[in-house]
Amino acid sequence: MSDESSTPLADPAAAISVRSLWKVFGPSADKVVGTPLADLTRKELLNETGCVAAVRDVSFDVAPGEVFVVMGLSGSGKSTLVRCLTRLIEPTEGIVLVKGEDILKVSASRLRELRRTQFSMVFQHFGLLPHRKVIDNIAYSLEINGMKKDVRYARANEVIELVGLHGYANAYPEQLSGGMQQRVGLARALAVDPEVMFLDEPFSALDPLIRRDMQAEVMRLHQDLGKTMVFITHDLAEAMKVGDRIAIMRDGAVVQMGTPEDLVANPADAYVADFTRDIPKSHVLCLHAIARPLADGEDLDGPELDGGMVIRDATPTILDARRAVKVVQNGQFLGVVTPDDVLRLISGDVEAAKA
Repeated sequence: MSDESSTPLADPAAAISVRSLWKVFGPSADKVVGTPLADLTRKELLNETGCVAAVRDVSFDVAPGEVFVVMGLSGSGKSTLVRCLTRLIEPTEGIVLVKGEDILKVSASRLRELRRTQFSMVFQHFGLLPHRKVIDNIAYSLEINGMKKDVRYARANEVIELVGLHGYANAYPEQLSGGMQQRVGLARALAVDPEVMFLDEPFSALDPLIRRDMQAEVMRLHQDLGKTMVFITHDLAEAMKVGDRIAIMRDGAVVQMGTPEDLVANPADAYVADFTRDIPKSHVLCLHAIARPLADGEDLDGPELDGGMVIRDATPTILDARRAVKVVQNGQFLGVVTPDDVLRLISGDVEAAKA
């Protein structure tokens, strides 16, 4: 693995801490990292060596209880990345700490224990056992941990209620809709009470309405349970909905990382700007993003709103006020916002809204 003296220190307090992670496929893949070959573009590297850098020098931290979304187009490296984090694919170089333990250095037996007890995985393809009932599918993860039958079925019934599967314990997977089957997958992952959940495009195969319901379900479960989650998707709207922070990948590298508001307000390049172009800014940005100084002739007798309020939610109050609304955050006056400011934002001109 990497020379730790030249790698930025990982954060042992993070739920997940990743440093200088690489995954190179191809002949002599281990001779790419740390050489001039690592600086080549993906196409150049392929032409020069026959290798593909699927994950390229990726570093990030995930805080306990955070939903960290990794997104990008097909081939960007996002699914390879999450498989490296769980060692379903062995990374070429790097450090991956899960609760302070470098899983790239643990033994095969310790890795199996971590997969059984510390983190769970949910994939696009549900992987349910067709000959087993819902409750048996959920209890299976506990069965392989050696849990006694009465205890594991009691736990399975708990998570059945938790994910909205009441009344379906004795159904078989083929009798369930796609959304219900994915609830079984979530329940199975939650049954072991994991510290971290990895979800790799879990709703990509679902119809739009069912997908929306399942997104809301993940948000509810996160709010209720506070699990740390790494969520992989190619859908920016989904990323914006479920993520506390988002990392956008291209050609194996992270091109920008930040909150949904960061990405919409300050895209790092044209690639990110194109991703965020169709996201309604008023649904993501907060009032502090468009608060401006008081203009001549305006007064401060209007209502007061918190700068952390999403503009969409604040719009009815602003329109009703018909004058400058004070924007305050943490006791500090940030500026004012008027109906005209909101209308300029909705038209897509963030800079005009700040002017």
